[in-house]
Amino acid sequence: MALLEIDELSCFYGDFQALFGVSLDVDEGETVAVIGANGAGKSTLLGAVSGLVAPAAGDVRFDGRSIRGLPAHRRVPMGIALVPEGRRIFPSLTVRENLLVGGRHGRPGQWTLERVFELFPPLEGLAGRWGNTLSGGEQQMCAVGRALMGNPRVLLLDELSLGLAPVVIKPLYATLAAIAGEGTTVVLVEQDVTQALATASRAYCLLEGRISLQGATSELTRDQVVAAYFGV
Repeated sequence: MALLEIDELSCFYGDFQALFGVSLDVDEGETVAVIGANGAGKSTLLGAVSGLVAPAAGDVRFDGRSIRGLPAHRRVPMGIALVPEGRRIFPSLTVRENLLVGGRHGRPGQWTLERVFELFPPLEGLAGRWGNTLSGGEQQMCAVGRALMGNPRVLLLDELSLGLAPVVIKPLYATLAAIAGEGTTVVLVEQDVTQALATASRAYCLLEGRISLQGATSELTRDQVVAAYFGV
């Protein structure tokens, strides 16, 4: 049985429909990429899993249990953590305080301040700095570390590389292998197709709110991905 199951999910923003009957599954310990152009519905999908977006139809099941209608703060102790697009760390808190907030309502487990500092060594030297003084890359490390402090079973990453220089993106992606190595399931939403496919074992492509392609990343061809991504 999959750890995360999304079944015929449809979501709206007012009269605008963002997702049309989307179904996918993620096994425990797996890294799955969700790719697609801007506006394809990727962030809406993660919002529905994390509890920030209420679906109009369909279901989200976690560890065999339906969590549709469960508020976001009830999903965190179950083991669902989101790193939102744009980082959204607390600007008036220090790095250490941001990390501690992430563990406030999480599960017991191996991720502690010390372990996060081991994963992201620059954060230890920045522990007393305010969130709004960090660079984009430092904020992203802090955002990922904050989510890990909740000791999630599934880590939802929304546009990990957005707005960051390649020199920053490479080490961030290198940490995903370490996170997955701890047994954490990862769902990675990305516009950077190359990075996403190189990291994940399976991928889903969204096009205008519908799945246009899915499969093992080792079996997907460039032409298939381009056609599914752009709808050509």
